[in-house]
Amino acid sequence: MNIYDTIVQIIVFWLGAAIGSFLNVVVYRVPAGISILWPPSRCPQCFHQLGMGENIPILGWLLLRGKCCHCRTPISARYPLIEAITAIIFVLVYNRFGISIQTVGYSLLMCWLLALTLIDLDTMTLPNPLTQSGLVLGLAFQAAVGYIDSNHSAIGMSEYLIQGILAMVLGIWIYDAIQIIGSIMMGQLAQGGGDAKLMAMIGAWTSWKVVLLSGALASSLALGGFVAMAGYSMIRAGGITAGADRLTKPLPLGPFIAMGATISLFWGDSLMASYHQFMTSPDRYVLALPLLIFLSMLLVWTRKMRLIEQ
Repeated sequence: MNIYDTIVQIIVFWLGAAIGSFLNVVVYRVPAGISILWPPSRCPQCFHQLGMGENIPILGWLLLRGKCCHCRTPISARYPLIEAITAIIFVLVYNRFGISIQTVGYSLLMCWLLALTLIDLDTMTLPNPLTQSGLVLGLAFQAAVGYIDSNHSAIGMSEYLIQGILAMVLGIWIYDAIQIIGSIMMGQLAQGGGDAKLMAMIGAWTSWKVVLLSGALASSLALGGFVAMAGYSMIRAGGITAGADRLTKPLPLGPFIAMGATISLFWGDSLMASYHQFMTSPDRYVLALPLLIFLSMLLVWTRKMRLIEQ
């Protein structure tokens, strides 16, 4: 790594941290229906407007020692953590795609996914203003990439735009498939409408391949999280009834979809190559039967706990 690349990475890191600071505002204000532009950042307790020194990403929280300098109300460590995570994501995107329009576009996509993940964890909702604006911006990104890749051709721009629209539609279909499978396993409606819009948004930014892999990874991750939470409830409460009670509580799928899309974007090619290699080898038959048995037992287990709860 030369000095030039190091300097660029430092700039990208602090740019990401600054945008992460804005994401904290978005995550707090959008669900509350408050403007993200006004009023400026302030203490939620005493309404003291933050000064320049207090508003420095990551460092501002450390300098304040995690408390408002006026009323001494504790400031959650989540704020600098989100700023640091956003900064790291920006550096990872830059290292993956270099100086290109893809770096700009996918950095923005990661911002949308991170904000939606946090909001879904906090409120169990995926606000329309974010999913819809992300979808429109994703299609605009596809058109821009097509225009550049085709040497400023309107035909190339339209081709990329159509690909984005088709991937968007595919994202909705995949959501419907996940919803049907999840509803069969849980015996009730497994998802909300915001998840479909999130899948469509991801398709608008990426491609049908990324959407397919994102859906598969999201389902696997959500299944693992679902089983882990139900199992943890059983162990902690000491009975199967607690696990059944866990099945009646909603589980936010947005974070799993966002994780699946992130993994697909960064390592999708490697995963697809490994999958193709595995499917062409005799080893696939060795895992097929145990996997089928596991899924059958999982289906029986979830249905049994649903009957206990009812």
